[in-house]
Amino acid sequence: MKANVHGHKETRTRTGIKILLTSLSAMVAETSTFPIDLTKTRLQLHGESQPLSSSTRRPTNSFRLAAGIVRDQGVSGLYKGLSPAIIRHLFYTPIRIVGYENLRNLVSADGSLSLSSKALVGGISGAIAQFVASPADLVKVRMQADGRLINKGFQPRYKGPFDAFNKIVAMEGLGGLWKGVLPNVQRAFLVNMGELACYDHAKRFVINNQISDDNIYAHTLASIMSGLSATMLSCPADVVKTRMMNQAASKEGNVMYKSSYDCLVKTVKIEGLTALWKGFFPTWARLGPWQFFFWVSYEKFRQISGLSSF
Repeated sequence: MKANVHGHKETRTRTGIKILLTSLSAMVAETSTFPIDLTKTRLQLHGESQPLSSSTRRPTNSFRLAAGIVRDQGVSGLYKGLSPAIIRHLFYTPIRIVGYENLRNLVSADGSLSLSSKALVGGISGAIAQFVASPADLVKVRMQADGRLINKGFQPRYKGPFDAFNKIVAMEGLGGLWKGVLPNVQRAFLVNMGELACYDHAKRFVINNQISDDNIYAHTLASIMSGLSATMLSCPADVVKTRMMNQAASKEGNVMYKSSYDCLVKTVKIEGLTALWKGFFPTWARLGPWQFFFWVSYEKFRQISGLSSF
């Protein structure tokens, strides 16, 4: 009996350490790659609901957008919305990473699951985590999009993350914090299905085939593969999610998109099918480094803390 109690306490302690380490690693990765994420968001919103033939819709790319942000707002403009992004990861990352590991070990004690099983476990963990963190994600997207208003000479909608939370609840109700939650959860399912399963599987493949030991080289190779697969799967859902979360109801209560499906149809109809992969390069360019910073630091923190490899 005492042994069981001691075992439960030890398990809770290890889980607590993992939550702390995932939060710390996520903060390192998010701060390092946030300018790329902001550029991706602006690129996805560029030309929104403007036909391809529109004279006001000028072509742009990631580098031109980033240069414009620095020119108009300074380097600090590249970090617009960082604070809600950090808040989001304090919930999102521990739930999905620790949740995935616990579910994986629950199904198979040695973690030897098939790729499809890992994909399902990763998707479920990511969907649950994103639902919890969706309000902070919405505030991050709104604050990132505010930079467009500043460029046009308008005042931003929100002074900071807490002001954004208060205004959204006051104008759109508590449910407004979960606006776009469906495409958000769908994207999280796809991202984590590709990211967690691919990282886990690729790392084991590299180690088992003696390509590399369980070190930074194995972690780097696995993170590159997971970032690429996650981007391919999630980019269309990411575009829909960004547009759904950015739209705010007018005074008359009108919105541009009635649902995720309506947003998907209008985007393809007005801007073409390729619009669903808008921001693919900055998405992958961010997910790759994000994966590298997160997994390398997380694995190192686990090693220092005396925990086994992920």
